[in-house]
Amino acid sequence: MTIVTPRTSAQTYASGLPAEVTSFIGRQHEVATVKRLLSDARMVTLTGPGGVGKTRLALRVAAHLRRAFPDGVWLVELAELDNPALLPQAVVAALKIQDHSAQPPMQVLTEHLREQRTLVVLDNCEHVLDESAVMAQTLLCSAPELRILATSRQPLGITSEQMFAVPTLPLPSREFPHGTPSPMADAVRLFADRAAAVRPGFTVTDENRDIVERICRRLDGLPLGIELAVVPLRALSVHQLLDRLDDLFRLLSAGSSTTASRHRTLRALIDWSHGLCTELERLLWARLSVFTGSLDLEAAEAVCAGDGIARDEIIDLVIGLVEKSVLIREDHRYGVRYRLLDTIRQYGRERLVASGQEEELKRRYRDYYRQLSHEAQAQLFGPAQVKLLTRLRVEHPNLRTALEYCHAEHAGLCLDMASDLLYHWITSSHLSEGRNWLEQGLAHPIGRSEVRARALWACGRLAIIQGDEASAIGLLAESRTLGEKLRLEPVLGYVALYSGMVAMHQGDTASAVRSFEEAVTHHRAGGDPAGEVQALTWLSLAHSFLGDSERAVAAAEESIAICDAHGESWHRAYTMTTLGIELWRQGDTRRGTALEQESLRVFHALDDLVGVGVTIEVLAWIAASQEEYARTGELLGILRNVWEAIGAPLLGFGHLIRYHDECEIRTRRVLGEQAFRTAVKRGARRSPGEVLAYALMEEAPSPGRSGEASHGSPLTPREMEIAGLIARGMKNKEIAAALVIAQRTVEGHAEHILRKLGFTSRTQIVGWVAEQARLTGEGPRGDE
Repeated sequence: MTIVTPRTSAQTYASGLPAEVTSFIGRQHEVATVKRLLSDARMVTLTGPGGVGKTRLALRVAAHLRRAFPDGVWLVELAELDNPALLPQAVVAALKIQDHSAQPPMQVLTEHLREQRTLVVLDNCEHVLDESAVMAQTLLCSAPELRILATSRQPLGITSEQMFAVPTLPLPSREFPHGTPSPMADAVRLFADRAAAVRPGFTVTDENRDIVERICRRLDGLPLGIELAVVPLRALSVHQLLDRLDDLFRLLSAGSSTTASRHRTLRALIDWSHGLCTELERLLWARLSVFTGSLDLEAAEAVCAGDGIARDEIIDLVIGLVEKSVLIREDHRYGVRYRLLDTIRQYGRERLVASGQEEELKRRYRDYYRQLSHEAQAQLFGPAQVKLLTRLRVEHPNLRTALEYCHAEHAGLCLDMASDLLYHWITSSHLSEGRNWLEQGLAHPIGRSEVRARALWACGRLAIIQGDEASAIGLLAESRTLGEKLRLEPVLGYVALYSGMVAMHQGDTASAVRSFEEAVTHHRAGGDPAGEVQALTWLSLAHSFLGDSERAVAAAEESIAICDAHGESWHRAYTMTTLGIELWRQGDTRRGTALEQESLRVFHALDDLVGVGVTIEVLAWIAASQEEYARTGELLGILRNVWEAIGAPLLGFGHLIRYHDECEIRTRRVLGEQAFRTAVKRGARRSPGEVLAYALMEEAPSPGRSGEASHGSPLTPREMEIAGLIARGMKNKEIAAALVIAQRTVEGHAEHILRKLGFTSRTQIVGWVAEQARLTGEGPRGDE
């Protein structure tokens, strides 16, 4: 039972947008103009050269428009997408659409967006321009309330597109009389802000203002140029910085009477940044360009070390590139990662190609992610499971590129890696993409090998989840033939397990029991506890469905014992869910409730939406059997949201639908139609945090008890306390000292507050706290 559908991806953003990590300078006119264009046109494309600030402007506009799009504002980052054919899958993933069907991703998108009022930000379309244009046109035609905001170095060229050329930042005016200070232009403000981050205490003064303004003019007000240019201020004065810029651009424009274009300006700045690096830093920069997405230190060491760079030198070189703003440091809940901006990555790739090392680096890169996938598959049944699945999620862009390299070299490499990633395809909601990789590999003859046999049952598993039972039966049949010929116990075990699932879906529970028993035998013989646990869990479900309580409980308890011996929690939660169903059938609602609630906590922690849905289903059935019909109605309302998000009720557990239907019919009859609808609507309106507390029957703030509860605050008491201190103007370090907690903990709380409230700056928190105090008549908790 391995269905997990997390609502998060490698980059998880509240409301689909990232929180701003640096201040947003200027652009008030541009923001207003783009908002106006979006109110009149259904698609607006921000154009301009690299580094002009298209992405940042698009994100600020999108953040301002959140309330106008109740169904979501979503960022789709396309810079990491090297294969244009995967564009629809990338958008499905970015929109966190929990679809498990076999429908083409484009159809999934059109159906999902058809009735929604949504804003989608397509960022960096230029390298997939034609595909982006076709997709945008299709979506706009099928979803009348959809708006698209795109960024690209050139227009997409569709009929409904409005274009807005993003200008560089305004420069200081030359029209003010000598000696009369002009208002600080946005380009200068950006310089001052970023310079202060590089050299704390830096400010624009009367003494240095003229030099700073000349620097900004030299850079044409290009935001990325300014951000790159301030880096040397760690060691240089602004006078020295200007001298070096003058020398650089004088050299570039030698022999030309025209001013350097913005493209040449940016190129010059990157050239200069490259020149500031040591020889080894330049070499690492080129090698890092092989990564498609972000990377961690371990990946950099594995792929980039050797041939002139010792492994123990990597960390210092990475630090140097971060300090020079070549690498961007990103803090994730699972650790620190690094990213090259797209423009910087392209520059590095040019250097890598010129060095003649590109093919060798691509091979190392491919082999690293093949090995990562293999090790993750081997360790997934155990305490490291959550960490490994999370790692694979964030590595998805790199895994995709590695698979492309595998497929280009040999179908067997692709099949082997794609099979190792089976859990990843399921847990990260990339079912269609995973199946596509497997089918591409299977289309090539690679002999009657174990690799092919495993790929066949893995592809069959994905087909079952997608409801494509006909394809699954054919794939499993071929896999069985190979498994029998080669005497492969694991292959025969999974074929039997998945064949049993198909039989359950088709209503042939007796045949399913035989298949699950066969699967248990093969997995025990092959020493595969993960397969054995899944077979036992499904065997318990089948026995329960047939009314054989004794065997149902025995199979579940055996499965739980195996999980406990291996420190495994995810499969254990599914087994507990199964056991809870049987205990409910026996009338032991107290123990059944306890098991379902324990499972729910695990599924919630893993963002397993299917697991969450199944456990809440059982809790609804239990509530109805205890004649708690108002609670049952609310749980059914919650479930409507869950199953709608996934695309099908009780996905993978279709034989249980009869229990759902019986529960709903009984509750509707007892409550009456009006009261039933009211209860369902009340449940459907609950926030995710309220859903968990309600399902677990934990005490949650009730209306009228406090300002936090009465006005629906999504913040915890600790977050409310920290929000109050932020409202008083305290910095994270000061808050940490006041509350006697780590500064890192405060930073995490502050990030959660921004995400929960859908804000992008601490200033917005101040206003929100003030509004809460006005509504409740109380001061913020941070004042107490």
